[in-house]
Amino acid sequence: MAHLKALALPVLVSMLIFMSTNVEAREFVVGGKENSWQVPSSPSQLNQWAQSNRFKVGDVLIFKYEKNADSVLEATEEDYASCNTTKPLKEYKDGDTKLKLERSGPYYFISGAEGRCQKGQKLEVVVMSEKHSRGGASAPTEAPAPEPRAGNSAAGLHGGVWIVLAGLGSWIVGLLMA
Repeated sequence: MAHLKALALPVLVSMLIFMSTNVEAREFVVGGKENSWQVPSSPSQLNQWAQSNRFKVGDVLIFKYEKNADSVLEATEEDYASCNTTKPLKEYKDGDTKLKLERSGPYYFISGAEGRCQKGQKLEVVVMSEKHSRGGASAPTEAPAPEPRAGNSAAGLHGGVWIVLAGLGSWIVGLLMA
């Protein structure tokens, strides 16, 4: 029994480190709910949503919109600012666009439908650098943001694995207390 107690603490610490450093990709429905890729009620609404989340390399943005009425254009910073839809970096028209964030830094998206960008249907997403996404150095200059809310599914470890880890942690704590 003493041997088990001696092993319990290092195993518990290892589990906590593993759980806190897990950086699996997450999926974010743009705007926080279905069909949010549309003209917002206030011009800054989509960017306020983006600023309330922390995006990491590997995360996925999901744009849900009416296929034949709109599109998503990835734009340069200049085209984003001026709502220029004539030369997008990439264009998506499928109504259920899933974009993997493959690098750190800013991404700019605007609506391809005429006049919608000017009414606020545009989005700037800032992806944290690798050192920030692993809980490393200093935090970004923005205020800390909550994890994804309802409507944004986290694609991390499956629930069953978390249950097993929690059970194992409880068992180890029980050993330490005995």
